[in-house]
Amino acid sequence: MVVLVVLIGIVMLVRATRPKPVQVSVKAVTRGTVERTVSNTRAGTVKACRWAKLSPSAGGQIYNLPIKEGDAVKAGQLLLELWNDDLKAQLLLVQREMAAARNRSRAACLKSEAARRSAERLVALRKKDVVPEDRTENAVAEATALEAECRAGQTEVSVLEAKVALTQANIERTRLLAPFDGVIAQINNKLYEFVTPSPVGIPTPPAVEIIDNSCFYVTAPIDEVDASEIRDQMPARITMDAFRDRHFDGRVRRIADFVLDLEKQARTVDVEVAFNRSEDLKDLLAGYSADIEVILDARQDVVRVPTEAVMEGKKVYVYLPDRHKLSLRTIRAGLSNWDWTEVIDGLTPGDWVVTNTDAPGIQDGAAAERMAEAP
Repeated sequence: MVVLVVLIGIVMLVRATRPKPVQVSVKAVTRGTVERTVSNTRAGTVKACRWAKLSPSAGGQIYNLPIKEGDAVKAGQLLLELWNDDLKAQLLLVQREMAAARNRSRAACLKSEAARRSAERLVALRKKDVVPEDRTENAVAEATALEAECRAGQTEVSVLEAKVALTQANIERTRLLAPFDGVIAQINNKLYEFVTPSPVGIPTPPAVEIIDNSCFYVTAPIDEVDASEIRDQMPARITMDAFRDRHFDGRVRRIADFVLDLEKQARTVDVEVAFNRSEDLKDLLAGYSADIEVILDARQDVVRVPTEAVMEGKKVYVYLPDRHKLSLRTIRAGLSNWDWTEVIDGLTPGDWVVTNTDAPGIQDGAAAERMAEAP
């Protein structure tokens, strides 16, 4: 009886002094795709491919403003017109002067043609000694003078045509037309207000801003170290805070030609990524914050492990479910990103790796219990 009590006490003492199993979070080693990517260092921005900030080249009072913010407009459509009745009146005056000059020129040219024919007849008769020489000379001189008058009239018409073109150009300076199909983003002036061109070196707000909402891209800064590996047309993924559950396929469309050096910030290179699918553009707005992930390389159907499980020195803790213990292993890794790391050697699909590697008590050979089933 005493022996039994002693044995029970020993068993209870061993159990009491045995370390409790470490609670571990595990994920399975699988097969799949692993990519090597680079991402932006600061938030990027969705931009319209065309965004024009427009103001009339002349100053004056806004007389016609047929648009409002949010309107869809076509290329060449009138957006704004300044008061220009004086220029229109001037154009009408010059056009009428030009019409009168054309009539005078036509009359002079008709007289010139008649005088030339008459002079040619007299010259022929003079050769036969039928008419006096002085009469012939006077006829030739008159014909020559009328030809000069005809040319002067034609020149006057050309001058007035130039004045018409100049007046029309001045009228066009008072009119603001849409340079492309788009949407009115902002109007900074109201009807009957006065607008003036920006003085040299002093920018003023544009009268109208128009954006092309049929084409968008993302521009984002990439660290100069990573940017050296990016090439035009590389595939990329775009994510936006406005669409948290969506990823947009894209492609690198431009890499800046210089490194941006901002005070107290890392040196970066702006990279532009275009959207691959036109259907992705319908819900976009210029100005959305966005992030890009450029895919430098990709491997298909490889053994992979969650990157969060890989420690310094390419070591991972493997959970042995049949023994409820941990085993420290060194792997040979290939491509890696924030989510997955390719395993060339050291693990096989179906192994379980520990992801909470910084938890107290985790070490090689430690007893462990799985916290929950791996997803």
